[in-house]
Amino acid sequence: MKRILITGGAGFIGSNLCRELIKNENNYIYCLDNFYTGKKTNIYELTKYQNFELIEDDVINLQFDKPIDEIYNLACPASPPAYQANPIKTFETSVIGIHNLIKLAIKYNAKILQASTSEIYGNPLIHPQTEEYWGNVNPIGIRSCYDEGKRGAECLLADYYRKGFNVIIVRIFNTYGQFMDKNDGRVISNFINQALNNQPITIYGDGKQTRSFCYVDDLIIGLIKAMEVNNFGPINLGNPCEFNMLQLAEKIIQLTNSKSNIIFKPLPKDDPCKRKPDITKANKLLAWKPNIDLDKGLIQTINYYRRIM
Repeated sequence: MKRILITGGAGFIGSNLCRELIKNENNYIYCLDNFYTGKKTNIYELTKYQNFELIEDDVINLQFDKPIDEIYNLACPASPPAYQANPIKTFETSVIGIHNLIKLAIKYNAKILQASTSEIYGNPLIHPQTEEYWGNVNPIGIRSCYDEGKRGAECLLADYYRKGFNVIIVRIFNTYGQFMDKNDGRVISNFINQALNNQPITIYGDGKQTRSFCYVDDLIIGLIKAMEVNNFGPINLGNPCEFNMLQLAEKIIQLTNSKSNIIFKPLPKDDPCKRKPDITKANKLLAWKPNIDLDKGLIQTINYYRRIM
């Protein structure tokens, strides 16, 4: 039986990953979370499985010590309101947390998949973003705890990789879908909740800034494929179809049949103006590309939020 540790396993992406991996009866899933942003309700239905174990722990002060074969490290809040609420802990989760997991992986000869981020690229000066781009990041801004924490984690993993450690880094671009907290604070959850409640849709800036949105089911397939290959990466995982915020708001208003209007507020500091992954490497190394278009993914997400309202 393959023993798999998923840190941040009760979070948005982590809980979806748990659901997919538990389908294989030959997997034993350790779901580890400190419940800072993760929720027990996200994985409650999985606790009935004999090959699933929920562990309350924190990667900063990791107590977990059991033989494992694979680690998916998703232990870090990804929502700006959540990671800015405790920036020191956010940075420590990325850097101290990954160092603790590396030590655990070395002890049991396990492989780590590091869930890094498109925030590595900061406010990019090239478009789309390739893995070879070093980024344009403010090291002392309000988003730095997350951006630089993830960059620090990549640095540490690269140093261990050069010593023969088994690791792969994936850089996750904007992802959405079921089990994303409705109060997550990111754009799709904000827009959908505002639209469902017929509240004004809040766009920060002029609405021309762009994002590329990947539905979570596609991302999960990419993560699992990445774990299976013998490659350090980094590998971008995201949907290269690009939309600006005004287009997104109008689409969500239409799909929800909302009476919401659109209002504009100042753009937050260091908020990227463009974001689009180059997924050539994922195509080549993983035979992966997203299959769920924005309309289909939004409808599924809207239906999920309606169920939990």
